[in-house]
Amino acid sequence: MAQQPPAVHHAGFHGRIGVARREITPPVGIYARCWAAARHDVAEGIHRPLTLTALALATAEDPTPHVLITLDACSWGAPEAEWGVRGEVIRRLGVDPARVIVALAHTHSGGPAFLSPSMDGFPGGEHAETFYHGIVQAAGEAAVAARDASIPATLEWEYGRCALAANRDLPLPAGYVCGYNPGIAADDTLLVGRVTDAEGRILATLVNYACHPTTLAWDNRLISPDFPGALRETVEGATAGVPCLYLQGNMGDLAPREQYQGDPALADRHGRRLGYAVLSVLEGMLPAASRLEYQGAQRSGTALGVWAAVPHVHPGDLASLTFDLDLPLKDDFPRDEELERLQATTDDRVEAEKLRRKRTVRRWIGNGVSARLSGWVWRLGDALLVGLPTEPYSQLQVELRRRFPRHPVCALSLANGSIGYQPTAAMYGTDVYQVWQTPLARGNLELTLEECSRRFQELLEGEPARAETARGGSAGF
Repeated sequence: MAQQPPAVHHAGFHGRIGVARREITPPVGIYARCWAAARHDVAEGIHRPLTLTALALATAEDPTPHVLITLDACSWGAPEAEWGVRGEVIRRLGVDPARVIVALAHTHSGGPAFLSPSMDGFPGGEHAETFYHGIVQAAGEAAVAARDASIPATLEWEYGRCALAANRDLPLPAGYVCGYNPGIAADDTLLVGRVTDAEGRILATLVNYACHPTTLAWDNRLISPDFPGALRETVEGATAGVPCLYLQGNMGDLAPREQYQGDPALADRHGRRLGYAVLSVLEGMLPAASRLEYQGAQRSGTALGVWAAVPHVHPGDLASLTFDLDLPLKDDFPRDEELERLQATTDDRVEAEKLRRKRTVRRWIGNGVSARLSGWVWRLGDALLVGLPTEPYSQLQVELRRRFPRHPVCALSLANGSIGYQPTAAMYGTDVYQVWQTPLARGNLELTLEECSRRFQELLEGEPARAETARGGSAGF
C-alpha cells in the first residue's frame, strides 16, 4: 500500500542572524593596474561603489557568532594583509578563528590587484595605506554591527541556474588561451540563500555563484565591482533594499563568455542577468519557515492531489572547524630569489608584471617544497559551507554537491587567503594559464576534495534521520 508522500521544505537554519554593510571604495588616483596588458596605472573614475558586507549567525544556546564577510577585492598581497582584516574581526568579537571567514568577490577592477597596506614605488601607491586600513576598520565595524543587529531569523536555501558562466580554457593549435570555450559545458549552478524574520520579511539574500568578474579588463580605467555590483542592485531593488551578499564560488575554470572589455555597461548587463536568475529563485521559494504537506485528494474531473504550506521550524545546528593540508609544490616552481632576479633583469612590462605576481604567490607559500592549505568548514542547519584560500576548478563544488545531495553546499573561493589556482589533475601537462600560475602539483584539487568530504561528514555525524525532503539539495523538487 502506498505511503503518504513526505513533506517538502527548504534546507535551512533557524537562530539569530544579523547583517551590516560598509562602503570601501578607494579614491580616484589609486594604483589600479590589475592587467599586465593595461597601459594605465591609476584609476580615473568610479563606475560603482565597492562594498563590504557581514553576516552574523548564532544560536540561542551560544550567542557567540559565526561571521561571514564578503568584499569587493581581487586578491591579498600577503598573509599579513589578509590577517590584518580577519584578525581585526576576531579581536573585536572575541571569537575562535574557525568562526570567521573573509571572502573576496574577486573583481579585477577594484583598485590594487593585491590588497596591501604598502605600495611604495607604485603610481598612486600613496593611497594604499589609507585604503587598506579603511577596509580593516570597515570589517571590524560591520562584524560588530551585524552581531548587534542579530534577531531571531531563518536562513533558507534553494538551487537555481544561470548561464552567465562559461568554460574559459580554450585549446588552440598554438596552445591554450584563457577565454570562452564553447565546446565544454560550464557549471551553471546558482545557490540562493534567503534570510527572513519571524514575520517572513526578508532581511538579506545570499548568492553563491562561480564566475570570474573579468568583464572589465585592460581598457577599463574605472573602479568597479564588475558584475556583482549590478547583481546586488537588481536583487536589492526587488527586496526592499536589504543587503545582497555575493559569495564567489569555485570559478577557476569559469568566466563570462563576453569579457575583457572596457565598457562598464557590459558588466551591468551581466550583473542584471545573474540578478534576474536570483529573483526567479526567490519568487519560486516557499513562504518563509514553511513546508509543503500533502492534504489529500479532491474529487474533480480526476483525483487532484492537494498540498498546502504549513509552519516549519528549521534546525539550529551551527558548527565550524578548520583543517590543514600539506600539498606538494611543482618541482619547477621558481624560488623567490630566482623570481626576483628575473624580475630585475626584464624590461618587458607584461613579463615583469607576471613575475611580480608569481613572487606574491611564492611569499604566501614560502620557499619550501610543499604548501599548507587551510580550509574552513561550517554547518548551518541543513546546509554545508566550505571556504578555501584558492581558486579551485568548478569540479570541486560539483562533486561535493553530488556527494552530499541532501545538503546545499556553499563553496567559497579566495576565503581567508589567496594562494593560487587548483586545476584538475587532467589539466596538468597542458599550457593552460591556471596550471602555469599555480605553485601546487598535480592532484592537489583531488586531495582537497577528499579532505572537504571528510570534514563535511564529521560535522554531520550523529545527524538524526528526517522524514521530510529538504528542498535545496537534489532530493527537492
